[in-house]
Amino acid sequence: MYLRAIHAEPSIPALKAFIAAHPLGLLTTALPSTDPSHHFIQTSHIPWVLDNPSPDTDDLPILRGHIARQNPHAKVFIEHASASPGKPFALQQEVMVLFNAPHHSYVTPKFYTKTKPESGKVVPTWNYAAAQAYGVATVYTDSKADSTIEFLDKQIRDLSQKAEKEIMKHEKPWEVDDAPEKYIELLRKNIIGIEIKVTHLGGKFKMSQEMGAEDREGVARGFEDMKTDTGDAIAKTVRERGQLK
Repeated sequence: MYLRAIHAEPSIPALKAFIAAHPLGLLTTALPSTDPSHHFIQTSHIPWVLDNPSPDTDDLPILRGHIARQNPHAKVFIEHASASPGKPFALQQEVMVLFNAPHHSYVTPKFYTKTKPESGKVVPTWNYAAAQAYGVATVYTDSKADSTIEFLDKQIRDLSQKAEKEIMKHEKPWEVDDAPEKYIELLRKNIIGIEIKVTHLGGKFKMSQEMGAEDREGVARGFEDMKTDTGDAIAKTVRERGQLK
């Protein structure tokens, strides 16, 4: 990720909060396989649980997730984990997870109310926000191992509770125990667990901070005039990041 100073978010607590608010991350790996049908570089969309006991510190978090055993990405993990049957397996290769804010957009030069009429020296760009985590992954692939059962049981319960309470905001959230035990056991056998110890965390809010105050306000007003959820969200973030400039 290109972290231009004006756009970079240096605060680890802020980045952890960003991940917690936008938990669907793209896990990318570069893992060799003996199966020629499996791509060397693979990416999977995974909702992550953020283990973050100290949200206000610079301590780097742990990410927990799971994917379907039939996913070609999982098959490569299983292939590598075969070197350590019955135990969690730590990959030697670094992995990366990319988290994106849900609102992003093209920015037209027409929004720049000062620079465009004065000099015309403006070009289109794109506003967005993202966080990028690098780390060491441990995979839980043996469905019969106690370590895998314990990891996946905690993972699916924590993820369900987070989504039910924080995303859906249900007063009476759905519980894993609401489903038949045998059904949950069957589904658990069809997923593998992934735990990532984050070693580096970076991120950016590219929200027109490089522009002067008048142009930034022109961008904010332009997005507000779109009268869409995306426009309103970007306008709000442009003003917030401008104040931090």
